[in-house]
Amino acid sequence: MADLSRLHKSGADWGLEILIPDWTVARRAAWRYVPVMIPNLLPADTRQYVLLFSSEDRKGIVAAVANSLASQDCNIVENAQYGDASTGRFFMRVKFTAPAGLTPEMFSEHFAPVATAWRLDWTLHDVSVKARAIIMVSKGGHCLNDLLYRTQTGRLPMDVTSVVSNHQTWQRRVEHEGIPFHHLPITPENKLEQEAALLALIEEQQVDLIILARYMQVLSDATCRRLDGRVINIHHSFLPGFKGANPYHRAYDRGVKMVGATAHYVTPDLDEGPIIAQDVSIVDHADSVEDLIAQGQDTESRVLARAIKAHLEHRVLLNGNRAIVFR
Repeated sequence: MADLSRLHKSGADWGLEILIPDWTVARRAAWRYVPVMIPNLLPADTRQYVLLFSSEDRKGIVAAVANSLASQDCNIVENAQYGDASTGRFFMRVKFTAPAGLTPEMFSEHFAPVATAWRLDWTLHDVSVKARAIIMVSKGGHCLNDLLYRTQTGRLPMDVTSVVSNHQTWQRRVEHEGIPFHHLPITPENKLEQEAALLALIEEQQVDLIILARYMQVLSDATCRRLDGRVINIHHSFLPGFKGANPYHRAYDRGVKMVGATAHYVTPDLDEGPIIAQDVSIVDHADSVEDLIAQGQDTESRVLARAIKAHLEHRVLLNGNRAIVFR
């Protein structure tokens, strides 16, 4: 016999069809499915937000925040928190649904007294709004291609407004995707001028995030400070041991047993910003230099994508020079 029930979808509603005998067809019962509709339990007119905050660690903070959300008819769907005993700071991420009529401005006005009373450093993010990102790249395209694929397939909730490079290596690849490509070659003489052009692009395109996808130029201290918390970089795991050119060749000569990558926020201190994500890949004596490079590039792509996803989903809070990354 067929299954006694099966799922059925009509419009926005899911329902159940059950198998019953139909005596009108013949003397012996024929069987047919009859729909029993079940209304959609998730209202279609809700909005989702993420509330991020940090504060001095005090009793009652979670209750105060939860009560404020409940008073605005909001429902918490995800919650993560962390208290740092060494600094006395408290960190929290709350994802919640809100009635369609509750705008970010209305929520903020109602929540502000609670934030003031508990001295919260807080931000509110509308989940439906995608971040606008610029990707910067030099000649190595493994991270760029990975990010373009993940963005196109919806795995990274962002809109790539343009790609900026000091070389033209990836211009055709980028323009094939319908993304504007800006060639800003760098020399010691024009570095400040080109950074001014970059900042103008960021302002013009209303960019939220700048991704250094193996961009092999160092941003000036002034630019790093201006874009604080908005620039994510990726580098291999051989720092500080193998700085400069050909790090994989020197690592191979040294006989390293793992390759890895670090993704971090950019600060004026070169490659010393708060770490968002890291990973490693195991190698052994049988691996060639090319094997190390291939594994390293795969790891770099994976780690950078993980860091960007955490940033886009508003899972990162800064704790001095450390990053709190909620899963």
